[in-house]
Amino acid sequence: MSKYLFYPGCSMTRSARPYLDSLNAIQNDIDVEMEDVQDWNCCGATEYAAVHRIPAHALIGRNLALASQQVNGTNTVVAGCSACYLNLAKTESYLRKDEQLNTQVNDALAAGGLSYQPGTLEIRHLLDIVYNEVGLDNIRNRVVKPLKGLRVAPYYGCMIVRPDPNKRFKNPEYPMALDEILQALGPPSSTFR
Repeated sequence: MSKYLFYPGCSMTRSARPYLDSLNAIQNDIDVEMEDVQDWNCCGATEYAAVHRIPAHALIGRNLALASQQVNGTNTVVAGCSACYLNLAKTESYLRKDEQLNTQVNDALAAGGLSYQPGTLEIRHLLDIVYNEVGLDNIRNRVVKPLKGLRVAPYYGCMIVRPDPNKRFKNPEYPMALDEILQALGPPSSTFR
């Protein structure tokens, strides 16, 4: 069983609750264990960073600091929400590359008794974990009720596969991971591209 730290974020605990419920329902079936980051806070979605750069990264950095305290057999934080994933990944990257930002964020975190050392965590999206770690064959072998006959349209959005600095997806300009997962689950009667 692969273990990950899980950052649920606001949307998965509210408007996208069925997404979280589905993930919780299949974790054991796909040999994945997700441990919630304790006492997490909102990441500010995508707008906050444009308004107040340092507080925005400190807000996100707090989640990284909390997750780094929970490292227990894994240093990978998984987010299911695209905006949360992007914020966590960008802040991690910016703190690693920008010493001044790292100092300012850690000064803010120190007020709450926290700190974060960039590079401690690996930030990944749930699609990346399912596609690259669980794998298509594993999914195909565990299907109980195929998607046969359903008409589905995969939607990637613009924040999961681009940018793809760790080259987790075959072609970020024409992503197919979700399409391939849907085929492994059924196959559905058709997908729209």
